[in-house]
Amino acid sequence: MAESPSSRSDALERHGAAMREFMARAVLFQEAVARSGGLNGTDLQLVGLLMSEGPTTPGELARRAGLTAGGAITAAVDRLERGGYVSRSRDAEDRRRVLVAAVPEAVFARVGDVYGRVAARWGEYLDTLDDTELAFATDLLERAAAVNRDEIENLRGEHAPR
Repeated sequence: MAESPSSRSDALERHGAAMREFMARAVLFQEAVARSGGLNGTDLQLVGLLMSEGPTTPGELARRAGLTAGGAITAAVDRLERGGYVSRSRDAEDRRRVLVAAVPEAVFARVGDVYGRVAARWGEYLDTLDDTELAFATDLLERAAAVNRDEIENLRGEHAPR
């Protein structure tokens, strides 16, 4: 049975409200996790980028995060290195380049418990889904991440809006 226009409209409105709430809570959650580990939100995101995308130069890390290369990224990497979250090393292929890498053990020691609790709670929920529902949920999150990635690039002027 097809939904009536008002039911669809109500469902879309509810979805929009849920998405706004999720986005806001995700940002606030990351800020709270960062503070619990003695970091600010940007620094935690930098470490997260290094963990998910691998070691890179400070300039490339700045580009990934949308920071200015130079003073801002240098200060952030300095803070993270002092805190033991990252290490700097010379690039084996080009000794003039410095690479920044996350120190996963330090990250897990300081904020791993929080992410572990969240992963366990999500795992419990995901276990209630059948394969089709799980595939849909995964697709929804992947598409949301892609939309966010595209819009970040649009806002930074990295490519034309779609």
